Formats: sequence, structure tokens, C-alpha cells
Amino acid sequence: MACRPNSHEGKMIFRYNESAGIATLDPAYAKDLALIWGCSQIYNGLIQLDSNLEVQPCIAKYWEISPDGKEYKFVLRNDVYFHKNELFKTPDSTRKVVANDFVYSFRRILDPDIASPGLWIFNNVAENGFIAKDDTTFIIRLKEPFSPFLSLLGMPYCSAVPHEVADHYGADFRNHPCGTGPFKLQLWKEGVKLVLRRNDNYFETDEAGHSLPYLDAVSVTFIVDEQTQFLEFIKGNLDFMNSLKPSYKDEILTRTGQLKAKYADRINMVSTPYLNTEYLGFLMDNEQSPLHDKRIRQALNYGFDRKKMMKYMRNNVGKPGLYGFIPYGLPGFDTTTPGYGYNPQKAKELLAEAGFPNGKGLPELTLATTANYADLCKYIQQQLNLLGFDIKVDVNPPASLREQMAQGKSAWFRGSWIADYPDAENYLSLFYSPNKAPNGPNYTHFKNTRYDKLYEEAKQTSDEATRIKLYHQMNEILMEEAPVIVLYYDQILHFTQKNVTGLRSNAMNALDLKRVKIEPAR
Repeated sequence: MACRPNSHEGKMIFRYNESAGIATLDPAYAKDLALIWGCSQIYNGLIQLDSNLEVQPCIAKYWEISPDGKEYKFVLRNDVYFHKNELFKTPDSTRKVVANDFVYSFRRILDPDIASPGLWIFNNVAENGFIAKDDTTFIIRLKEPFSPFLSLLGMPYCSAVPHEVADHYGADFRNHPCGTGPFKLQLWKEGVKLVLRRNDNYFETDEAGHSLPYLDAVSVTFIVDEQTQFLEFIKGNLDFMNSLKPSYKDEILTRTGQLKAKYADRINMVSTPYLNTEYLGFLMDNEQSPLHDKRIRQALNYGFDRKKMMKYMRNNVGKPGLYGFIPYGLPGFDTTTPGYGYNPQKAKELLAEAGFPNGKGLPELTLATTANYADLCKYIQQQLNLLGFDIKVDVNPPASLREQMAQGKSAWFRGSWIADYPDAENYLSLFYSPNKAPNGPNYTHFKNTRYDKLYEEAKQTSDEATRIKLYHQMNEILMEEAPVIVLYYDQILHFTQKNVTGLRSNAMNALDLKRVKIEPAR
């Protein structure tokens, strides 16, 4: 393989492409993966999530949670410094992070003028609930206990930013970022290239006490064309590639999801669960629709083969959605949850029970989707139509479908839910009735009194084993009532060149470059 050596005068530079583009480097707006990856290199928060999604210290050395679950006290490190910036007006152009920086940063997220999409994280924080007791003690007070709250603080929204720089630049802080992270901004030509340089003042060390990060720089390109990006990676001009696009999945993967032999000695592939559940949702309060009948929804659930769908449509990337809405990779996922396997006979029986033997008299059902999922939905359509259904697939622009879902204007739609934070509560919140869209993520308008009570109990339960039992009960209610068809639980595929080591990720598809090394090309 002709491979351009990844070095610049002996420097280790990690190169990846971001086809989605990066619109901002202000963590207050880090709402999608491209922005999260960019901001994660530049900023730190109180805590961080490791490869197993366990909460670990970061700027906070340790924390204490009050017995009533309403007060979180964080004790901060006293050796964390912001990236050098002349606005600090100190002899060495930097300063130490103190508790007041978190008061400022978190209030900034709540500021209506900032209009951060991360505002919801602090919905449960009491009035004046951010308190700097002293320079190294930061307190958060909640209105009511919320057991997943700590893991929420691992989101880039909750990064420490310095008031001197953020206030000076205002909206333009987006391209003058200043954080505490392992890398700092060197160059950004929007839509062309982003270069981040090693922060020599970074506070974290490896197990042997050596300073992190090992890399000298990170270089990000913005090639939009999927095929071009793939070719650049294969030629060795990129060190890393995230996931697979339909246009080249068959080129690199076998039907069973293995790396093809011709690439096995040239690149590495790592697969991990991805906290993303792909589903079809039903609008539950549309009483005029035949989909209002639970038996029709259950028949649709039984009527197609998810295992074959994964093999032929997805090269087995992901797992068939047979066990409820909580994805594998999260505590709460349970293979004993009664879900829906392929059972065409049961589907026909349910159709007949609902008064539509072999689909006779059943009106056409329209499934709204987007172009990226049209093939998948057409596969489902084909299998269901063999049972007597009359399914129409309606392909919409993504923004249009999101609007239809938010406004309750689509009776049957394709959706997906990627975890905001690693707790099953995040998934189960989609069916809590007070979260009814457009004011929350309950796009199906599902309402079940017992479910709501279990959800409220789980939110306030600090004991994880008890909480998981409650999650199982809620998942079982969802499978029985069938407000959704769970299609599959997604999977992350990371591809790297053979000389890249130390890349860390987790089921939220983090990009942790702190321990990455690039061996010299042979």
C-alpha cells in the first residue's frame, strides 16, 4: 500500500475527516457528534466517562452526594490551567481554574441570549443552585433527586470556559475557543482544515506519570464526498475513519460484518456497542387510524425478519431489536425482556382478531422515513405486504420528518434515539407522558399511568439494582403496548491505520485522543 508517512519533521499528527463539518468550537452548542468530538479535545468538565461509561474524575478530584440526592459537592484539582491567552493579562498568559469558572460556565448555558441546546441539562437545578463555596469547592443543588445527574455532567456542554475570553468575544467565541483540554486551537479555515496543537500545560498524566497527550497535533479535514473520504483513508492519508456509509460498506465488510481479507493486514477495525436504538414509532392518540389498535401494532412487530434485515441490509453491523427499547451496552438491557421475533403466523392471527383477516379491509398504512433509511423501510414494506398489509413508504427530507414528528402529524415514522447520557432513563423518557412532543421527546404521545409511576420512582432511586428492576418493568410495558417497533441496536465501527495505537472510545462514540500514538511508517 502506498502510504504517505504521517509525520511532519518527526511530529505525531493524527488525521481524520469530518464530512458533517464543524460549525462552532463553543461547547455551549456541542449538540452533535462532529461538534462533540471537536470540543472534547479543547475542553474538560468536572467529570469524564471512561471506556465502560463509568464516571471518572476530571477537573473534579472527587465528589459527595447528599443523602437526599439533592446536593452535589465537587472538590476541584488546583493544578488545572486554561490555554494561554493574552486576555488573562497575567505574566504567563493563563490562570488556574476555580469553582467560580463552573458557576459562570453553567449559568452561561442557562442564559437565554446564548440559547444553548444544552439548557435542558439544568432543568432540575434549584434557583441559584450553582455555588462556589471557595476556589476548590463547587456545589450544585437540585430541585429533586435525579439519579443519572452525575453522568449528565460529562457532556461537553458542561465544560469549563473562562469568562475573560468568552465575554470578550461574545458570539465569536465559537472560533476563539479557550479551554483546559489536551489540545488547543492552532488553525481553522472553515470547511477546509482544522488544526489543534498539543497543550504542553495539560494536567492529566498516564499511569507511569508521563504527561498527556502523546500526539503533537490533530488535523481535521472536511471532505464531504463519502467515496473520496474512504479512498483517502485507504491510501493512508487519514489515520482514522468512523463508521461505514452504504456506498462502500460492501467493499470493506463481509455479509457477516467482518473485515474483508484484502484489508485485514492494512487496517484495524474495532467494534463496540453504540447507544443508538433505531425504531419505527406510532402516533398513539390518533383514534381514527387502524394503528390505534394494539393488535395491528403487534402484528406489524411480528411481521418481518429483523435478523435477515441486519444481514442483508446492514452487513450485520448492529444487533436485531428483539429485547425492548433499551440498547445493548447499557445497564438495563436485558435479553429476557419479551420482545418481537419474526412470527408471520402470529401476525396473521392478530390481523384476523382485529377484524382484518389476511389484511382484508385494512386501509393503506403510510410509513414516513428519510432517504438514508428508504432501503430498510422498503425491505420491511415488502415482508409486511406478503402478510396482507398495504404499506406505502413516504421518503421525506430529514428536517421535514423531524417537524412532522414534533407536531404529531405523522401516524407512523422512522426514528432513532442516540443517548445523551449513559442511563436507560434517557431512553425511557421518550414514553413518559409529561414529555409529550413538541415540549419533550415523547413523539409517540404514549400515555400509561403505571409506566409514568415507575418512571418517576426510578428517577429518584439512587440504588442502581432497584432502578434496573424498574427499568425492566417499564420496558415490558412498552413491548406489550407496542408504541414502537424496535428495528436494531446500533454498533460503532472504528477503522485505523495499523500504526495507530491507544485510541479510546465508548458506547457513546467518544473520540479520546489523549493516549494515541502513531508509530513511524515502515
